[in-house]
Amino acid sequence: MTRTPLVLLALVATMPAFAKDRSEIPDKYKWNLSELYRTEADWAAARDALAKKVPDLARFQGKLGASAGSMFEALDAIWKAQLELERLYVYASSRSDEDTRASGPLEMRQGAEQLFTDLSSATSWLQPEILTLDPAKVQGFLKDEKRLAPWRFFLEDTLRMKPHTLSAQEERLVAEAGDLSSAGQNAYGLLANADLPWPTVKLSDGKEVRLDQSAYGLYRQSRNAADREIVFKAFFGALKQYERTIGANLFATVKAQGFTRKARHYASNLEASLFPNAIPTTVYTQLVADVRRSLPTLHRYLELRKRMLGLEKLRYQDIYVPMVASVDLKFEPDQARAITLAAVAPLGKKYQEGLAKGFESGWTDYLPSTGKRSGAYSTGVYGVHPYQLLNFNGQYDDLSTLAHESGHSMHTALAYEAQPYATSGYALFVAEVASTLNENLLLHHMLGQTKDDATRLALLGNYLDGARGTLFRQTQFADFELAMHQKAEKGETLTGENLSKLYLDTVRAYYGHDKGVCQVDDLLAIEWAFIPHFHRPFYVYQYSTSFVASTALARGIREEAAAGKGTAKRDAYLKMLASGGNDYPIELLKKAGVDMTTSKPFDATIAEMNATMDEMEKILARMDKAKKK
Repeated sequence: MTRTPLVLLALVATMPAFAKDRSEIPDKYKWNLSELYRTEADWAAARDALAKKVPDLARFQGKLGASAGSMFEALDAIWKAQLELERLYVYASSRSDEDTRASGPLEMRQGAEQLFTDLSSATSWLQPEILTLDPAKVQGFLKDEKRLAPWRFFLEDTLRMKPHTLSAQEERLVAEAGDLSSAGQNAYGLLANADLPWPTVKLSDGKEVRLDQSAYGLYRQSRNAADREIVFKAFFGALKQYERTIGANLFATVKAQGFTRKARHYASNLEASLFPNAIPTTVYTQLVADVRRSLPTLHRYLELRKRMLGLEKLRYQDIYVPMVASVDLKFEPDQARAITLAAVAPLGKKYQEGLAKGFESGWTDYLPSTGKRSGAYSTGVYGVHPYQLLNFNGQYDDLSTLAHESGHSMHTALAYEAQPYATSGYALFVAEVASTLNENLLLHHMLGQTKDDATRLALLGNYLDGARGTLFRQTQFADFELAMHQKAEKGETLTGENLSKLYLDTVRAYYGHDKGVCQVDDLLAIEWAFIPHFHRPFYVYQYSTSFVASTALARGIREEAAAGKGTAKRDAYLKMLASGGNDYPIELLKKAGVDMTTSKPFDATIAEMNATMDEMEKILARMDKAKKK
């Protein structure tokens, strides 16, 4: 049994607009990894010590039921090994991310990853052995041995998992097969990030650009329609040439999920992903159904986008262009930190003080540098503090990303403070709530400080673009993904060609292609090959559910703060963050005030989107009136 560190990625990776050498960046903008290990030599010594301890964990096998004390000794030793391994991994991976070109840190990272496999294999007997015990005996141990309290949720959850847990020998085989399950993902990563010959195109200004994935993300936003067309055709044309290969990689991932389904006796690939966190499959299917019935809201947004861009016909190539041509929103890192602290004021002084301390205590690596990993994420080590990586370039998106990752980091910090290690981790289903709620607070803070119509229009448009990307686009992915897995479960072979057909049909249904809302060209059929998340089965839907939950929670917290009538909603939310993983995510959210088994929070989110469009249309009407004077 191992707990992989939760690395919480920003949904949209940011591309460094410039990059200095790391030695040129002030220390106040770098994270402090020395709190994990002072030197690489210290890290190596800790790795070697743990590598020697891992095989020794087998001495506890067969002894869990001997006494409550024996069970405590086994769990305590295993979780201490797990914690040390997380520390090793976060240090190594963070060092590697500082400069992805460096071979030494990469080797350290690979060494830590191997230890995860070793520890998983060495402890694969744990849950099967717990299941051989009478549940009444386990409950008796919990009553008699107070030191077992941190593992209550783990033990009770293990008993819940009995129908899907195998014998000790079978569990060992499944653990050893863990590396094989990621073969398709690894092959895709190498092809997409290293081997695929991305095209070079010449733009209207004469600039030549190599269109890899990051460059596509940047240049698809061009305000020049001819450039957007060049970028669209070149990028997806390159992917189309590898349709068969990427399809084979994705089919390998789907088959690996099918292996898990069959080995663990789940009814479907979807259930195999959702059952471990006790999330009903109806939450997933209800999300898809809710979005499908709410497509008129997406289509209203697309019509508004067409109007603001001055287009006669909207094409898929046009959906990433900023809705407002130019608004000067630039921020220095220190200014962004101050704005973020002001924005989270509705969460209370203690939350603000905790985040301010984090800003001053080496939590964050802010600035892009040569060789640094692109994008943004948050992670952490229990007993130390959270860590977050950014590539801050001073745009509003960078400010929003700081608020987003700070939400993750404060979730981690509050859980670390309140929970024992065994329940300090939390599921992704709730993780993205903390981050997107902070983004919502930031937006409304900025709107509260902004009277200028053009700037308000830009902020509101940015929110709508995010809602389309997070709620509708991620659910569209989830819709396609479910259909893909269902085909495989029926014994159908997934080829690049039939994946493309399924994907194109799905996108056209969402974007109203046949209704003339947004034209989706045939070449977009290959876009599925651009989405790495499909190699993490049934992952993407959680971006959508988190956005829905956080919108509902943020609205309640903001209204409560504005009215000055108590802090009940805020306190319930903060209690959820501090709960870590001491309950199932659906239950944690219910306690915070949102029931994700119903459509109520989803409908509230759609209402907020429509209210945003109402305000934007009023602003546009004022602007049109002013032009006529």
